[in-house]
Amino acid sequence: MNKEWSEQNKRMQQLIKKKDAFDQGKDVLFALRNDLMDTLLSYKEELNREDFDAMPFINADGYHSKNIAYSIWHIFRIEDIVAHTLVNGDEEVLFSGNYQSRINSPVITTGNELVKEQISDFTGQLDIDELYSYIADVKNSTEEIIKGLTYDDLKIRVTDEHRENLKALGVVSTDENAVWLIDYWCKKDVRGLIQMPFSRHWIMHIEACQRILNKLKQGRD
Repeated sequence: MNKEWSEQNKRMQQLIKKKDAFDQGKDVLFALRNDLMDTLLSYKEELNREDFDAMPFINADGYHSKNIAYSIWHIFRIEDIVAHTLVNGDEEVLFSGNYQSRINSPVITTGNELVKEQISDFTGQLDIDELYSYIADVKNSTEEIIKGLTYDDLKIRVTDEHRENLKALGVVSTDENAVWLIDYWCKKDVRGLIQMPFSRHWIMHIEACQRILNKLKQGRD
């Protein structure tokens, strides 16, 4: 794991455990997310359209077996779903911003159900500029939600109403590779959701993107 990102993540987790350090923990979280977003934005400058769909590790086990466009979609669909449907109980950015149409996505799910060539078939249809607009809006909206949280809010668990709404929206596939997410998220409190979908989950997938990027660069040398 990237040492700097890992240290920021550990520091954030320690700070949000303490009431008197909670706001400082938020600041560290936002700084980490800004650093990670800068990495994602650099791809838009460095890569051509085909690079976003490239799968140099297609037969590997691990997040690097996906592609960069998928990873970006996946990170932010999960964040959008968790922040809005599960934590805040309001409309996801995908829907409020009409982003499915704008991005030209054939799915509204997290993408967990997609494998191998299904992934590149999916990402080949996406409007990358609109995808980047979407992730910026999701990031900003999540951070507004986090800014409004108190320390006591961290103990709140996902309500049954929010869980049922999640199922009704159809944003998590019923495929066995995806449906487990519902139980996984709904067993966590708000602190647990901050520690995974809003931070560590980004790191895991962006590090996988870095492996893909490095492989693509090697192929050009």
